[in-house]
Amino acid sequence: MEKVLIIKTGYSEVLDSTQKDSMKISLGDVLRTTPILHVYKNDDVTWLTDKEAFPLLEGNPYIHHLLALDFTTAMSLLDDEFDTVINLEKNKDICRLSSTIESWRKYGFRFDKKTGSSQAYDRALEVLTVSSDFNAKKDNKKYVQELLFEMVGAKWKGEEYILGYKPQTEETFDVGLNVFIGPKWPTKAWPIKNWDALEDKLTKEGYKVTRQDKQGENVTKNLQGYMDWINSTKLLVSNDSLGLHVGLAFKKNVIGLFGATSKNEVYFYNRGEAILPEPIPDCLPCLNPECEKGRNCMEDISPEKLFTEIKKFINNPISKE
Repeated sequence: MEKVLIIKTGYSEVLDSTQKDSMKISLGDVLRTTPILHVYKNDDVTWLTDKEAFPLLEGNPYIHHLLALDFTTAMSLLDDEFDTVINLEKNKDICRLSSTIESWRKYGFRFDKKTGSSQAYDRALEVLTVSSDFNAKKDNKKYVQELLFEMVGAKWKGEEYILGYKPQTEETFDVGLNVFIGPKWPTKAWPIKNWDALEDKLTKEGYKVTRQDKQGENVTKNLQGYMDWINSTKLLVSNDSLGLHVGLAFKKNVIGLFGATSKNEVYFYNRGEAILPEPIPDCLPCLNPECEKGRNCMEDISPEKLFTEIKKFINNPISKE
């Protein structure tokens, strides 16, 4: 059994170069890196993250030590030694820490003293290219899981997310509408008027519908409650956000709505599909948090089309296995 340290806080997304030194957390990016644990399931794994991400990682059978990133923890890691360190953050301070920790082998991102910037270890060069070059990211056809496995010298064979949380709810709703998005990408949002129209169509058809923005604070401000809410649905309709990844981790049927961000990076494990605006604009995916054309293409995903797709899934649900 080897000692492995994984550093993933969500401060920088694996395939996104923007806001490298931001302290805003992408919880969805934390969750979608968990498939890499399959590579180290027989090792002694320590995972360093932000405290806010703990509910996504607590109880994970492949994480033996879950640590919150703070000064005391950083100092203790400098006194430790690992066989493998995997740093999945491009934040310069985290790269400094990762580069200083003693280890036989290192993957992911490091700090370059000469340039004063974050750089990639050899196997992570493709990931860094995808996350720093607009055209490379726009043209990328590899899933995040595929690139993560290649980064550590392994081959991804469809391994799933690993979510340790055990939900406290049962499936009681036909459809869940996951409305909210994080502050970083306003262009991910499907207009509220469209959510309203879709909910109205589903309700009139007799489906049991639950909607995220109509829940109490136990769902909207509590991560465990939010995951319980997602688990109460048979099918989840979601913007490109944390909820989409939680739904996939719970092996729900998931329909994802994509515009500014790339659908190519998200693997639905044969239990869902991505819906894009119609007609598909030439600029998609623009990878821009603000639409330069003054009109969000997400408006061109029609409630009628989505309603039709939902009925297909409900009438012919895709296997969870």
